[in-house]
Amino acid sequence: MKRGTVYLVGAGPGDPGLITRRGLEVLRGADVIVFDRLVSPELLLEARPDARLHNVGKSSSGHSLPQEDINRLLAEEAKAGRSVCRLKGGDPFLFGRGGEEAGYLAEQGVSFEVVPGVTSALAVPAYAGIPATDRRFASTLAIATGHEQAGKAGSDVDWAGLARADTLIVLMGVRNLAEITRQLVAAGRPASTPAALIRWGTTGRQQSIICDLSQVADEAARRAFAAPAILVVGEVVRMARQLCWFEGRPLQGLRVLVTRPRHQASALADLLREAGAEPVVCPLTRIDPIAVEAARLSQLLGERWDWLLFTSANGVRCFGDLLWQAGLDWRSAATARLGVMGPGTAAELEKRGLRADFAPSRSVAESLAAELPGISQGTSILLARAEGAREALPALLRERGASVEVFPVYRTLPDQDGAELLAAALVAGDLDVITLTSSSAVSRLAELATTDSLNRCTIASIGPITSATAREHGLRVDVEAEEHTIPGLVAALTAYVAARKGAE
Repeated sequence: MKRGTVYLVGAGPGDPGLITRRGLEVLRGADVIVFDRLVSPELLLEARPDARLHNVGKSSSGHSLPQEDINRLLAEEAKAGRSVCRLKGGDPFLFGRGGEEAGYLAEQGVSFEVVPGVTSALAVPAYAGIPATDRRFASTLAIATGHEQAGKAGSDVDWAGLARADTLIVLMGVRNLAEITRQLVAAGRPASTPAALIRWGTTGRQQSIICDLSQVADEAARRAFAAPAILVVGEVVRMARQLCWFEGRPLQGLRVLVTRPRHQASALADLLREAGAEPVVCPLTRIDPIAVEAARLSQLLGERWDWLLFTSANGVRCFGDLLWQAGLDWRSAATARLGVMGPGTAAELEKRGLRADFAPSRSVAESLAAELPGISQGTSILLARAEGAREALPALLRERGASVEVFPVYRTLPDQDGAELLAAALVAGDLDVITLTSSSAVSRLAELATTDSLNRCTIASIGPITSATAREHGLRVDVEAEEHTIPGLVAALTAYVAARKGAE
């Protein structure tokens, strides 16, 4: 990225996976990020740790920062020699004021680049099973803003002309929906024309109303549909019943808190999204590798070990990084057999071309200690794990006669950015499920939120140790995974939700 340049980047319509490759490159490299209200918070986790973030989000009812001030902010940051990512929902040049911002930058002599985005005008109907055009039903398409009061004197929107388009898509029109539909019918659009109103499109909260044009405003009021929502009018709406593919999945409509460290959060977030939920990613902890001198590591690996044990994927990753930094590789521990706590840790070894020699029947320290084979008096074990982890595993192995060297390779620290995202999510008050995947995350969560606020949600835990920590903090655990893995956690939550729906 070029310093002193503003990049006007389309973030896409809501699903963070719909940002373009170029947009993600800019986001990850920027010195400064200026973002809007509808940008997925998950995307902000892609920013550099030292990047400065400015929330200038606007809504129909208010402005976090006036547009003139946003313009000046962009120019000032660029003139100070910084690369600026102006992250805007949808596409910056479609009702996104990107043209105004680019024009101001040009007047100020500031270099800028436009990175188009996936517009909600096309993506949201697509997620509802509605193609904007289809040669059987629609050859013309009109896209309009409904933000302006329909029918007012001096209106810039020609609703009579728009009524003649085969497909009409209206953005930001919920507040004026009744008047918009009245104007379209008055202009000659049949009252029976199929219409769809799609709320929170492309996210796990997506909901659709499909009815006649004359009924859509009343139906929206009855179901309390509020912004953000998109109106689609035209025969293509009939295709939704056949082509609807996104809604109706098992976790549809649920907002699920993900507290894993940011480098691990996507695995859980992606599975939740595939099941229809909307992940709310708030990493509460981060992994800080512990530095070890090369001489100390060489000395340690020069000893003969019968077993090298890992209790987490982070332990494997940080141990491997230490080897690399010291000019060593996994052959340095060739005499040791490799033992892991569970399938997630085994998978991390497999990424490095290594196969675990042993994994216990249950992914808990007690099972690993009891089931590890070949343990006798003097069996030597090197245990690479987190600093300050539970003492159960080394203590139980020593009871069996093993000689255990605990080797801390990382520590778990608070993630302040995640804490700020959590605070915003709690203020919004629309979380449905909280997922707990480690005792450290539970303890951090208990520091940041009240027990009452958390217990109002369904709480899903990855396993018995995490559940025990949650209960120690006064939390009620509703779901516990039988297989103590991320897929196991999602499967358990899915089964729980299905059982509740069946009981209703």
